Amino acid sequence: METVEMNSVSLKRPRSEDDVANADEIKRQKILDKSKAGNNSGQSIENVTEQPEDMKSEIIPNEESEEQEEEELEDSDEDGDPESFADMMKHGLTERDVGITKFVSSHKGFSGILKERYSDFVVHEIGKDGRVSHLDDFSVPVDDEDPSEETFTVLSDEDKQRLEELQLFKNKETSVAIEVIEDTKEKRTIIHQAVKSLFPGLETKTEDRDGKKYIIAYHAAGKKALAKVRTATDPRKHSWPKSRGSYCHFVLYKENKDTMDAINVLSKFLRVKPNIFSYMGTKDKRAITVQEIAVLRITAQRLAHLNKCLMNFKLGNFSYKNHPLKLGELQGNHFTVVLRNITGTDDQIEQAMHSLREIGFINYYGMQRFGTTAVPTYQIGRAILQNSWNEVMDLILKPRPGAEKGYLVKCREEWAKTKDPAAALKKLPVKRCVEGQLLRGLLKYGMKNIISAFGIIPRNNRLMYIHSYQSYVWNNMVSKRIEEYGLRAVPGDLILKGATAVHIEEGDVDNYTIHDVVMPLPGFDVIYPKHKIGEAYKEMLVADNLDINNMRHKIRDYSLSGAYRKIIIRPQNVNWEVVAYDDPKIPLFTTDLDKLEGKPLPVLPTDGKFRALKMEFSLPPSTYATMAIREVLKMDTSIKNQTQLNTTWLR
Repeated sequence: METVEMNSVSLKRPRSEDDVANADEIKRQKILDKSKAGNNSGQSIENVTEQPEDMKSEIIPNEESEEQEEEELEDSDEDGDPESFADMMKHGLTERDVGITKFVSSHKGFSGILKERYSDFVVHEIGKDGRVSHLDDFSVPVDDEDPSEETFTVLSDEDKQRLEELQLFKNKETSVAIEVIEDTKEKRTIIHQAVKSLFPGLETKTEDRDGKKYIIAYHAAGKKALAKVRTATDPRKHSWPKSRGSYCHFVLYKENKDTMDAINVLSKFLRVKPNIFSYMGTKDKRAITVQEIAVLRITAQRLAHLNKCLMNFKLGNFSYKNHPLKLGELQGNHFTVVLRNITGTDDQIEQAMHSLREIGFINYYGMQRFGTTAVPTYQIGRAILQNSWNEVMDLILKPRPGAEKGYLVKCREEWAKTKDPAAALKKLPVKRCVEGQLLRGLLKYGMKNIISAFGIIPRNNRLMYIHSYQSYVWNNMVSKRIEEYGLRAVPGDLILKGATAVHIEEGDVDNYTIHDVVMPLPGFDVIYPKHKIGEAYKEMLVADNLDINNMRHKIRDYSLSGAYRKIIIRPQNVNWEVVAYDDPKIPLFTTDLDKLEGKPLPVLPTDGKFRALKMEFSLPPSTYATMAIREVLKMDTSIKNQTQLNTTWLR
């Protein structure tokens, strides 16, 4: 294979204005600026370049993530004047702040707009059998046990409200009476079915009152029975045929909603708890996504009825099975992405896309992993690992520059002024945010028991902080690894044999390529490379007052076992096309829903004012589509960088 000398272009960017972030950058730079003696870059298969200063693009980043823990803990208020938002985002992170500094391809970068419309980013889940999820069938499996369609409309909104309050013991009533206006046996039967199917836990009977027929809804066995039947592991067993699988699987098509928000909406409309739903991966908000969901003992008929009343959701492809879905069981996701208003020449685009298909991209953890405010999530994770609980509390609650909702700003100001959890909590209309949960914990356990107070925060969110720190270390070490050794396997690198990591020996190095090499996330159950990058891991953790040989924490939840991650990902099923268009609002491809509704393909001009790159590719779980797009465009995908680049365009 032809060898190419590695070029390194220095990158000078403004550092984060947050003092702690500055300290992180200085420590990180000391490690990365160590002597490069022994660098055999002459054998790399491709140029490896840092990001040039003059590369400008108009991408607006967002991400597809498979891990529920990566749901954003903090929302920023992006409405209002674009200049003011861009000014606030000066305090945010750049890619360099989290170790993202290298590219693997040699083409010249170009600019383009990602997600000018959320419909420019479409994700189709790939199941464990390799099948790509599509919404292409609204039909409901025929089942004689299903109630009639009228079941869903026979009750008034007022009746439903009263029944829900009765079902959940929200008032002192022991029963609800529903008058039968058109008294026929058929009508009474439908009302009985409606109450029992829509409000599990309630029984019904018919009574005569003053010459009128009423359906009386009541609890047959009291609160204990209701509490028991409403758990996911022991659902109400009535009205569910033994021959039918306990789980209804369906395809969820959603627009501009993340997966958990979607589940919460479905739960509210079905009047059930969210934990009876299961899925294989969480999907991005600002996108159109298609994925499989399973729900315990809810009929396809009830689910299909939601298509008439939900905005930005469609449910279809129903089937009954005997098993739920498990997080992480998927093979990956297939992406269809439009980059609008591209500036690259045809040659640049061809080079970029061929490189993506043949070599791939560095498997960095994307910017979403590290938060959107001036206090990165990895800093909180590091403080947890250091047992610096006062610092954890301070990092979460202290005032911070940058884009945040007004009530959070007031809450932080109150906390800085009084250190009074009750006073700060009063400033929060939304108590379910991380700040609100921590303040409630401090109110309950006191300022001297921060560990227990922090434990009020849901476990996945707490673990997200330390996983963010692992990702921060991994990104920095991978950049260092590529800088030192280029894009080839070298002795001392790690590869996986099954689930076990082993070192590449000198005599075996020709049997492996860069696509086989993995790097560890730090932990007590991993090994490290046997070259200078192994030492760099140790130095980075020492700089953070951590011992790489002792990653067990006194609190078991925060002990890091570690894991391995491939350093280069080569996407599958890569296809692309450059199209011309005039109207920025016109869709440039048809979605599953468009096809079901019979919408025609968009008619595009041959010589439009603008050009767009339509690209498709498949990625394994827990990889970031924005990192693939970053490799194509050669630009910084951070919100900080993009808002500054896009201030004029946003106006």
